[in-house]
Amino acid sequence: MTLSGRTFLVTGAQQGIGAEIAVTFARAGANVAINWFDDETAANDVAARARAAGGQAMAVRADVASRGEVEAMVAEVRAQFGGIDGLVNNAGIYPRNRFLEIDDAQWDRVFAVNLKGAFFTSQAVIGVMLEQGRGGVILNMSSIAASGSPQSAHYSATKAGIAAFSRSLALEFARKGIRVNAIAPGLIDTAQPRGNWDDEGIEAMVRRVPAGRIGTAQDIANCALYLASDAADYITGEVIPVNGGLV
Repeated sequence: MTLSGRTFLVTGAQQGIGAEIAVTFARAGANVAINWFDDETAANDVAARARAAGGQAMAVRADVASRGEVEAMVAEVRAQFGGIDGLVNNAGIYPRNRFLEIDDAQWDRVFAVNLKGAFFTSQAVIGVMLEQGRGGVILNMSSIAASGSPQSAHYSATKAGIAAFSRSLALEFARKGIRVNAIAPGLIDTAQPRGNWDDEGIEAMVRRVPAGRIGTAQDIANCALYLASDAADYITGEVIPVNGGLV
């Protein structure tokens, strides 16, 4: 599968799933813009990996919860690469809290990053796509937690929202050649689960996975590559689980 000559913006790409998607897309020939928020060194390292994989790459900072910063980021990417053909809304935060301990500020911040961030970036990038007139691809990151998860009311609500958001955009822009899908990862070996559970807890969860192993960021990147490519040209409005069979 090739993405040669196409430009993709990947949010939250300084580490984890976003970083792996950016490098995988670069390996397929894409130009990639690596959005980062609080670790410029890590983002530059991902950009270097992407260039070594064969693509062109840039690192660009923005808080996706800020419309102004998102619009500036999109303008910078467009100026650098001449256009934007795809967007991966991967940026997200996942604080785990008992429901009665979630305060207004934390609830609002999770929604601002996870859901409003996807709104801001999609709105800005779709505007560019419509102006270009050649369609495009948007991938949004949902989660297995969209069906509910303990101590995750705020996060689960945003990821369920991402699924409906994706379907709504797919229906509205299908005739414009813009495909919109979501990926719903299961248990993936990134900093997020490692920061919330100890090894024993992760091993207990892995035992529930029919595939018998924890997922990797590359597993998600492989799915993203397929959905971003012409091989998935007739797929839009879907939420694709990547979870080793875990339900």
